[in-house]
Parts: sequence; C-alpha cells; structure tokens
Amino acid sequence: MVSSFTFRLHYGSSPNGLKEALKSNFPKEEFVSNILKRKWALRIPDTKINQITISKDGLQQGGENLWNLSFLNNPQPSLGDHMTGKNRQEPSFYVVRDDLLHPLVNGNKARKLDALLPLLEDSSATDVVTCGGCQSAHAAAVAMSCAERGLKSHLLLRGEQPATLTGYNLISSLYGNVRYVPRSLYAKRAEMLLKHAHLVAGNDGLVFSLADLEASLSSNGFSEHSSHVDALTKRSKKVVVVNEGAGDAAALLGVVRLVEYLSQDHLFGKDQPLKIIIDAGTGTTAVGLGIGAVCLGLPWEVTAVMLADTIDGYQKKEESLISEFRRCFTLHHGEQALSGLEPGLVQWVERSFPRKFGNILKGEVEICQKIAQETGILVDPVYTLAAWELATQLGQEENAKVVMLHTGGTLGVKRELRAK
Repeated sequence: MVSSFTFRLHYGSSPNGLKEALKSNFPKEEFVSNILKRKWALRIPDTKINQITISKDGLQQGGENLWNLSFLNNPQPSLGDHMTGKNRQEPSFYVVRDDLLHPLVNGNKARKLDALLPLLEDSSATDVVTCGGCQSAHAAAVAMSCAERGLKSHLLLRGEQPATLTGYNLISSLYGNVRYVPRSLYAKRAEMLLKHAHLVAGNDGLVFSLADLEASLSSNGFSEHSSHVDALTKRSKKVVVVNEGAGDAAALLGVVRLVEYLSQDHLFGKDQPLKIIIDAGTGTTAVGLGIGAVCLGLPWEVTAVMLADTIDGYQKKEESLISEFRRCFTLHHGEQALSGLEPGLVQWVERSFPRKFGNILKGEVEICQKIAQETGILVDPVYTLAAWELATQLGQEENAKVVMLHTGGTLGVKRELRAK
C-alpha cells in the first residue's frame, strides 16, 4: 500500500530571488514579446485545463494517503476572474493537460521542442545527436520529431539493450539510430555527445551546439528559407548536439511561451498568486516555468518534485540554465531585461520515499488506476504521480490556488503495467 506522502522544500541559493525579480523595473512583457518572435513547432500554444476537486469523505485524521481521498474532474472549469468563490467550495487544484499535446511525445518534451525544431530547420541541420536513459521519453521525442522533418537522429542510450523493446525505447529504435553505451561512458555526457557528433559529421561536416545556433539566429533573425546560412554551413553534414532532456537555454523558450499563454486574463491571469507544480527529470521545464514567471512579472511559485538527481544537482542545473539563458539573450535584448533572473526561481521538493527508475513502489500502479477511473486522467508511477500527490497536498490548504503541469508519460504507464 502507498504510504503517506510528505515533501521537504529546498530553496536555491537565493531564496528571495522571485520576490526581488518581481520588484525590478525591466520591461518584462516587451522582453518576452521580443524573444518569442520566432518560428514555432506547435502551431498554437493552447492547452486544455481541468479542475480536480478533492473529496475529504472518509479522510482519517492526520492521514494524507491518496486511498483516503476521492477526485472529481471538471473538464471545463471557470477561470479568469471566476477562479475564486464557487470553485473553492471544496479543496481542488488545476491540471494543465499538456499530456494531450501529442499521442507519443510527452507534453514537456513537445514544449521544449517547440522552439528547438525550427531552430534546427532554420540552421539547415542534417543530424541531431542526443542522449538519455534506456526508456528516455526525451530521446523518443527527438527521434520521432526529427524523422517527421527529414532529420537524422542519433541516440546514445545508457545501459544495455533490453531483450524486448518496449515503451519509449521501442519508439526511439523505430524512429532513430540507437546506440547503447556503458554507464561509465555515459557519466561524462558532454564529452560523449561531442565525440559521437564528430564521428557522425566525418571529415567534411560541422558540429554545433544549440547555444551556437541560437546566438547565430539571434544575430541574423528567423527567415522562411534559412538564407542567413553561410557557405561553411552548407557542407555535407551539419550535426547539432542536444543535451540530455533538451537541457539547453533555447529549449526554455517553448516553456516561456506556455507561461505567456496561461497568464492570459481569461485563463490564470497575471495577478493571482499560483503554486505551479511539476515533476522534475532534468529540471529544465521547471526552470523554464520559473524564468517565464519572472520575465512576465507573475506572482507564481514554481515547485518541482525531484526524481532523478540530488538537491545539489538540481540547483547546479538551475544555475547553469539561467547563466546560459542570459548569455543567449542578453546581447540582443539588454542586460537590464535579464537583471531579475538569478538562481532560486524554483523550489525543489524532496520526497521522503524517492522513486527509482524501473523500481515502482508497492501500490503505485493501483493509485494510478484509481486516479484514471475517477478523473479520466492518466498519470504514471515514476513522474506525474509525484506531482499529483503534491498538488493534492497543497490543494487542501485554505485559499490555495494550485496548478499541476501534466507532462505526459503515457508510454511509461504501459511499460510499468507490462513489468508488473
């Protein structure tokens, strides 16, 4: 049986970073408008929003077990100015249904690729090299998306090839060129990716990072036919390295675009304090949400449930992404526009019972089934169940406005049910 869920909050090196950023006077909306003037993979940034009401019937005193709660889904909730009042008669939280963006590509992967794919196309890339775990949803998303656009993907997956291909591993193998690498080699990801990219490029090709491409296109602007590509980039192969989980500054733009969409007056608006909850793999999406909230001056707190690293690892990742984001966009938008972006934008949450990949805790699959049967929403045991649990906990607080970003994970559920 799933035990009670408890969370410990960890703040970054600058706990007051969000408050200080909101006090700054840089032209937030103008800056966001400028950096979002580009081509996108998603035609529109729209997403569905549901409201989940939490029933306390049968809740034992002091108990926080999901088995003691019932959930009711309202697929068409009142938003905007109507988020208070009748919508808060019972504890509840909102779910941003990014799990519905694509049947196979996870929602947060689609958001990160929203900005990356046009960047690759406008740069005349021919090949993409990236990496991930054996069941990496990121690798599968890159493989499928590249295949749709005539690009070749090269996926370095950690560990040994499984006897039977399932889930995201199967998708990666169908759409991309997969190579399994030892864990000792995978530990040095940057070196591994660069070496393999040069191997793919050969003697006549060129290797680029996404930061290189972003800097180039920021200088030349986005065109319809990539006319800015110089003679050197017209060689036989142009190989682009995409970090694990698309942990690149350019990938943050798709998440910022989502924040801008959600902050419209008829949705969550710009004035209501919200607690945004997300599960964290590499942590890139969480950092993107934090950056978007600060750049738009929103009173939103982003909280991420840690699932794949230590608190130190996530804080270092946040610091690295913010630093890279500043380097990419300061030159053409001004230092003042980014003065409020400092580490401490995300609250990293540590679970009392950390999950491990492929090691599902007793009762978690049954909890996912319970949620699916009561709400029609599918969560997976490794990632999105953790975010659901935290949203449930915070949604019971008085006057709380809690929003869970559902990142997807459908194939992960199928894989875990098969394993069970």
